[in-house]
Amino acid sequence: MQAQPWHLLQSGPADPSTNMALDEALLRAAPRLGQPVLRFYGWNEPAASFGYFQKYADVERLTHLRPLVRRPTGGGLVPHDADWTYSLAIPPSHFWYALCARESYRRIHEWIQSAFQLIGLATELAPLPNPTAPGQCFQGHEAADLLWQGRKIAGAAQRRTRSGLLIQGSVQPRDLSLARADWEQAMRAAGAAGQGLAWAEFKPDAQLLEETRALTAQKYSRADYHQKR
Repeated sequence: MQAQPWHLLQSGPADPSTNMALDEALLRAAPRLGQPVLRFYGWNEPAASFGYFQKYADVERLTHLRPLVRRPTGGGLVPHDADWTYSLAIPPSHFWYALCARESYRRIHEWIQSAFQLIGLATELAPLPNPTAPGQCFQGHEAADLLWQGRKIAGAAQRRTRSGLLIQGSVQPRDLSLARADWEQAMRAAGAAGQGLAWAEFKPDAQLLEETRALTAQKYSRADYHQKR
């Protein structure tokens, strides 16, 4: 089987506004880049992100974490005080783009499950939803969320546009006694072994960096954007 070339971006920690801006910029650039981009990143301060369609007034009552940043994807409230965050931007020419939302959601969590298996952690995909606190992503779980000992440890949110598919995901590693570097390496290995991916280091070009700066200034650093509904 011929290897599929994928980009890998390890961008490290950044402020909440920049993190969301770069993910949206990657989605907008997906047709130009032509290959999926898997991005691993962190947060330079405790924060929480919330789904594009959630109401700010509801979200601010659900967590003490600040700042609160509205994601370009849907889903619920996600704490970013100790999590491992990633995103996946897929161009419309790739077969993942044509998958229904349920199938792309399952595929990303099967991938994470395979990565955990490589480092000795047994997990399972939730067969049925069990929401216990509406609006909070890691309270209860939805079908195909990743569970460890019955607790949700990985969830994601998606957005499809004419530019491509954006998946934003979080792994909550509390009590797992695992290193993030080991998990990231396992993700790369699981992608190569299970999906035939060939990884190439990705460095954002000037156009992508300018798009990120513009989105940060015009949208994600503005309180009125996050509080617009």
